[in-house]
Amino acid sequence: MATTCTFPLFLSLISTFLILSSSSSEADILLTFKASIKDSKNSLSSWSNSSLTHFCEWTGITCTTTTPLSVTSLNLQSLNLSGEIPSSICELPNLSQLNLAENLFNQPIPLHLSQCTSLETLNLSNNLIWGTVLNQISQFGSLKVLDLSKNHLEGNIPQGIGSLSNLQVLNLGSNLLSGSVPSIFGNLTELAVLDLSQNSNLVSEIPTDIGKLVKLEKLFLQGSGFHGELPESLVGLQSLTVLDLSQNNLTGRVPQTLCSSLQNLVSFDVSENRLSGPFPNGICTGKGLINLSLHTNVFNGSVPNSISECLKLERFEVQNNLFSGDFPVGLWSLPKIKLLRAENNRFSGEIPDSVSMAAQLEQVQIDNNSFSSKIPQGLGLVKSLYRFSASLNGLYGELPPNFCDSPVMSIVNLSRNSLSGRIPEVKKCRKLVSLSLAGNSLNGNIPSSLGELPVLTYLDLSDNKLTGPIPQALQNLKLALFNVSSNQLSGRVPYSLISGLPASFLQGNPDLCGPGLINPCSDDQPKHRSFDLTILTCALISIAFAVGTFIVAGGFIAYHRYRKQRTQVGIWRSVFFYPLRVTEHDLVMGMDEKSAAGSAGVFGRVYIVSLPSGELVAVKKLVNFGVQSSKTLKAEIKTLAKIRHKNVVKVLGFCHSDDSIFLIYEFLQKGSLGDLISRPDFNLQWNVRLKIAIGVAQGLGYLHKDYVPHLLHRNVKSKNILLDADFQPKLTDFALDRIVGEAAFQSTMASESALSCYNAPEYKYSKKATEQMDVYSFGVVLLELVTGRQAEPSESLDIVKWVRRKVNITKGAVQVIDPKITNSSQQEVLGALEIALHCTSVMPEKRPPMSEVVRSLQSLDSRTDSAVIDFSTFEEHSASV
Repeated sequence: MATTCTFPLFLSLISTFLILSSSSSEADILLTFKASIKDSKNSLSSWSNSSLTHFCEWTGITCTTTTPLSVTSLNLQSLNLSGEIPSSICELPNLSQLNLAENLFNQPIPLHLSQCTSLETLNLSNNLIWGTVLNQISQFGSLKVLDLSKNHLEGNIPQGIGSLSNLQVLNLGSNLLSGSVPSIFGNLTELAVLDLSQNSNLVSEIPTDIGKLVKLEKLFLQGSGFHGELPESLVGLQSLTVLDLSQNNLTGRVPQTLCSSLQNLVSFDVSENRLSGPFPNGICTGKGLINLSLHTNVFNGSVPNSISECLKLERFEVQNNLFSGDFPVGLWSLPKIKLLRAENNRFSGEIPDSVSMAAQLEQVQIDNNSFSSKIPQGLGLVKSLYRFSASLNGLYGELPPNFCDSPVMSIVNLSRNSLSGRIPEVKKCRKLVSLSLAGNSLNGNIPSSLGELPVLTYLDLSDNKLTGPIPQALQNLKLALFNVSSNQLSGRVPYSLISGLPASFLQGNPDLCGPGLINPCSDDQPKHRSFDLTILTCALISIAFAVGTFIVAGGFIAYHRYRKQRTQVGIWRSVFFYPLRVTEHDLVMGMDEKSAAGSAGVFGRVYIVSLPSGELVAVKKLVNFGVQSSKTLKAEIKTLAKIRHKNVVKVLGFCHSDDSIFLIYEFLQKGSLGDLISRPDFNLQWNVRLKIAIGVAQGLGYLHKDYVPHLLHRNVKSKNILLDADFQPKLTDFALDRIVGEAAFQSTMASESALSCYNAPEYKYSKKATEQMDVYSFGVVLLELVTGRQAEPSESLDIVKWVRRKVNITKGAVQVIDPKITNSSQQEVLGALEIALHCTSVMPEKRPPMSEVVRSLQSLDSRTDSAVIDFSTFEEHSASV
């Protein structure tokens, strides 16, 4: 009986031992792998025998769901790993997925990974993998996904890839592959995605056997030097949803039955080739077509109206071709259409009122065609439309009153048409950035309601028949371009619309007057009696103001003494994150007018306080708005105090009472960047300025993405960038919304000025904080470093407006550079200027993330080619945003 009871127990122990032995073995394999590579950011810190967690809980590890637990997937993407990939990882018996993408591995394709017998997915994309793709790639016989894109692979595509019969995804895009693409696809019957794009050294026709891939869903061959005609065999791709053959040297015609055969087609792009002939009539007999892009070819002929059968069509792009005939009228009313691009063709026809049925339409670009119709009322009913550009056509008649009623409308370009009548009042399109009505026959006054559009930046009303004065309300706008030349305007030009603009933008209006114009304004001198009365009135007001000031000052002094007494005896609570050896009393007594650093900021004054140890700290006094409980306040400041980055000021501790909060920061010797720039003797070398820009960008990038929880600064400006003895910049005043509360933060910021040029344009209509707003503010700081000018000088023209006028209008990029910067650094400065202009783009989606800004700035350090500013990019900012 005892033996019978013991035997199951013995089996259980043996089973447990085997499981533990297997687990221990796989953990050791992972640790061996970790020891073989370089982990500069310590991203694999959880991989440790001393860890209390099971190896299946380590970073990037996925295991089976049943015992014994075994590794099935290793995902180490974007961890900054480097070195060489060891074959020891293949000792994991059940490893089926290995993802090492977006790291820094620098080696040839690791063919020894073919020893991973269970491996189905290998992703080494976006590394530094180099060399040729050898025929031995065929050894990866079990692979279903092979992604080697965005590396430095070169040479021919080997025949051996054709042996990988299980492949479902093959991505060799964005490499340096060359030669002709062999016929290797007949055996890849499971292939669903094929990407050979962005291999500009390839010289090949499109292999005809690609047409045998009946399961292929996505085919990317763009930008890879393909030439010749489109093979008829493409009609066999019955499962194809995306076809991109753009930016090649393809010639000839599109196969007649291509579109009708590919009934599952979602995206069709053959742009930037040399295809010709009429487009096939069966363009949309397959009703699955969602995206048709044929731009930048040498097509001719016409597109049939059967396009209107494409009820799922979302994108239609045929720009930069030689299309002619009536534009397919059915396109305008498709229920899911979002994008219509047909610019630079020879289309004719009308824009129908049925466009109102296109409820999802976002963007229309039909410039440089022969459209001839009125602008329909139905266009103003499309509430999703944010861009309508139809310049250089034959549009006529009056602008409908609702032409700009879409609440998201950003760009309207109707220049060089035959429009007449008055410009309607525009009040609903609060997001309008660019309005161009130049070269028409519009008459009447310029609507004053234009001055109420908060982000209007580019306004071109030149070459019309407009009369009357220029509205004073336009002074409220940050106009980088304002052109009213060749009209019949009269009266005084508001000064801010003259400053910084070429005189040619006002010429052709002989009755306009103002400083700097040919006609100075001749105002009548006021009568003496009126003058005397004015002096008397001013004197009485001055006396009343002085008396009031004395009363208020007296009250303020009394109140200040009361507050200080109350503060000194009040109840204080403090938390120190470093051993400061200071009491609340020491801080209060040390914060006087002598220790105040500069003028009071928007959130409170900063004091430089000497501790009993002799150490200096910066103390920022905030008003306690009382919305945060003591527990919440402590938690929020503790969150900020955990930040450890060389470009973010350390929070050393804080004290708070019922009415005040003292934030204690580390002290930096050289003060703020803003104070430095404002000095008449400001003369930093460019390498120091670039160092400051890179540091600030790194600090913001850390707050946005690397620190958890992700934080927004929300008040980036040069006065909130402090410099240590070596000019290393550090961000301060970050994330104060978490301390004072959102409502109090908004109220305080509003009191500073919603028109601050550090604030992004969308700040005027959207109070939701975003990373893009921080990026815009950083761009303003970068402009300060490039130009040596303060962002917000005493005169009305802020730095953003000044730079954009110089660059967008006169192409005077070199003119905006601080003359104190040596010519030897000019190429780097121009590069920084280009980055700053991208950061301060009016449209948030066009601003780069801070990680990209950091990389771009760092690349300037080693740039040796001559810097050439891409003025076409700047023109896009000014003309089409």
